[in-house]
Amino acid sequence: MNRIAIFCLLVPLAPAQPQTRVTAADFAAKALPALPIEEPYDFMKPLYAGGERLRRDPAARPAADEMAIPEEGWDLVIPSNASPVLRQAAETFREYLATGMCTRVKIETRDSLADWKTTARAILAGTRDQVGGCGEALKTRKDYRIIVSPERVTVCGYDERGAMFGLYNLESRMNLREAPFLPRDLNIVRHSLYNVRMTLSGLGWEEWPDPYLSLLSRHGFDAIYASVYANPNGVPAQAPYDNMRRQDPERMHDLIRRAARYGIDVYCPIMYAVTGDAANEEGLRSLVRNIVAEFPEIRGYVLLIEGFQYKGWPPRWTSDPDGLRNWIRGWTRGVTVASEEFHKLNPNIEVLPWDYNIDFRPEAVAAKQLVIDQYPPGVIPLLTFENGKAFERDGERGYLKDYAINEAGPAEATVAQMARARQRGLMTIYAKADTWASWQFGTFPYLPSPYQWYARYEALEKAGVEGAMESWSYGFKPNWVAELRAWYSWSDAPPLDTLLSAIARREFGPGSEKLALDAWEHFSRAIRLVPDTGPYMGTTNAIGAPLFFGKGEPLAMTQEHSWTDQETWSRQTEINPYWPFAPRRVILLPDFSNKVNVAQRYAQPFSLKVFSKYLLLAADEMEKGLETYRRAALATGEAKRKSAYREVLLAEQLQRMMRSDQAILEFEDLRFNLSRTIHETERRGMLHRMSAIVSDEIALTRASLETARRDSRLGYEWENDYFYTPYVLQEKLRQLDRLKPMLLDAGMR
Repeated sequence: MNRIAIFCLLVPLAPAQPQTRVTAADFAAKALPALPIEEPYDFMKPLYAGGERLRRDPAARPAADEMAIPEEGWDLVIPSNASPVLRQAAETFREYLATGMCTRVKIETRDSLADWKTTARAILAGTRDQVGGCGEALKTRKDYRIIVSPERVTVCGYDERGAMFGLYNLESRMNLREAPFLPRDLNIVRHSLYNVRMTLSGLGWEEWPDPYLSLLSRHGFDAIYASVYANPNGVPAQAPYDNMRRQDPERMHDLIRRAARYGIDVYCPIMYAVTGDAANEEGLRSLVRNIVAEFPEIRGYVLLIEGFQYKGWPPRWTSDPDGLRNWIRGWTRGVTVASEEFHKLNPNIEVLPWDYNIDFRPEAVAAKQLVIDQYPPGVIPLLTFENGKAFERDGERGYLKDYAINEAGPAEATVAQMARARQRGLMTIYAKADTWASWQFGTFPYLPSPYQWYARYEALEKAGVEGAMESWSYGFKPNWVAELRAWYSWSDAPPLDTLLSAIARREFGPGSEKLALDAWEHFSRAIRLVPDTGPYMGTTNAIGAPLFFGKGEPLAMTQEHSWTDQETWSRQTEINPYWPFAPRRVILLPDFSNKVNVAQRYAQPFSLKVFSKYLLLAADEMEKGLETYRRAALATGEAKRKSAYREVLLAEQLQRMMRSDQAILEFEDLRFNLSRTIHETERRGMLHRMSAIVSDEIALTRASLETARRDSRLGYEWENDYFYTPYVLQEKLRQLDRLKPMLLDAGMR
């Protein structure tokens, strides 16, 4: 069967509109007045309140090869003995049809669905055992089959979760069509590519309201990673993680119960300081026994080095290979002890050791293989998919320092670990892999670079990864890239451009598909150019970070003349008194003694020249895409206009982050070299350039402020809350305004 026919999206793309250039200022003049102002955290409100929204296009009409579910008269039939998972899915789908598609169906329960082939005017959903003769091709959990005819729609799942995801796939198809239309001869079997897809909350620590859980399952997730950095039973973590929030066990019980209704399992961390002595091992066994006894429903446990630690931070392979070998043996002994105890109590509990913090650079492949060698049988290695991947810019070689998407992956160390695991018979491998957002822009809900994300999806499938943790600290927020990811988490997904054309038509209206796809191609090229900026300032917080010419006036208390050491206090609190609006590590702080060029240090292992060059190339590539993206949004009809405007503003903010990142690095490099330059002509030239950077940054920050005022998702990353808000951007503008006369004064001296 031609997969394109799955969608009935055979509407030809309209020819491109005349190439009229639309600048950012032109677009802002139209978009900003049309969008409401938001307060911080406003984006969370609908995710707490829930309620389906209207999605139907009143102008949509079924094509000749489509069937339409009528507005009245059909039933949604499920088995009488359906569990809460299928009952909840049926109710969710009923509400979706009623409110989203203006189509009312009545839920009916039957003792048997054996007559499904002759039932008329109904959507039937059940398992392969309940819908006889329908599920022979289904192989494993979450698989489903959909059969459509003009008189009925049948959804058959391998299990109830398969039936649930089949219903939600009907929803996805109708969303793309913006009407309750389906191909009249659709007959498709879809196999789940993953044992588990888990994510973190994008709202906040342990913030999992029911409407949000429902959205997760509708985006293809069947698990969440909860109680981050906290034992689920409330036992406090040991130093240095004893400053983390403690879990309330009752809250955990409530989450497990509520998540189960939506077909979502719960994974948790184990927080324990392993030392290797007998008493310490018995303490670990006791902790495991207590947690499993209290929470028998928890599906798996993540043993992450950050919290499940062994005698401090692991040494680097290249500087202390013997020390790292010993460290690995000590840490994996802790994994063995925990795994033994878990599997004594329940052999089905998944134990996921995650060696993230062990040196992941390409030259540390042997160390990462040693980790696999030391794992006990029965664990499932959780590998970091992309970190450490080598890449080059102008002959200079670097590697991904933290979660990034400029390289699809997997990293060299990850490839070696997967091969070694399979040699050892540890055939099941899970991975932490970003699939819609990354730390490169960790304060964004998603990155509109679908062609690069698709390369990541293909790489995960080719590598044989069977389970995925698909976010870290930015968590999940509803977005069309995550929708794309859901499609490619099952077999027999449509061709990429077919799916993207449908999304573009829905988001921007008919006739804009080519413009949107052209923009997404440029955005995908742009992200491939961005050099990984690591877990520090970079593109994540550049627009919210200041430019330092001097220390300036402190904005928080200082310890410079106290018996407390100022630097130690700043590091411990993660607060810099001269910019206390974001964690210290995401602000480029100069060395005011001018011994170290922190801009050059930041760019390592690349030269600052090459690093800056590629940031600007990426920003220029973004602008090529934005030219068509703006035109697509401005041509959108009234019903879609506001959401289309927000799409463009998000992409413009990405570009501003790239430019601000480069500006901060160039400004600091100039400031550092100014202190070492004695020739007046050179100094004046440097100060003139610094003044121009400040002027440009003022313009970027003003534009960013107006965008942030209209999109409260920007700047937020729950691990640290907001990195920047409109208030912080206003403070940055005041700081930049103070810089200009300082530079002028310095130039006259």
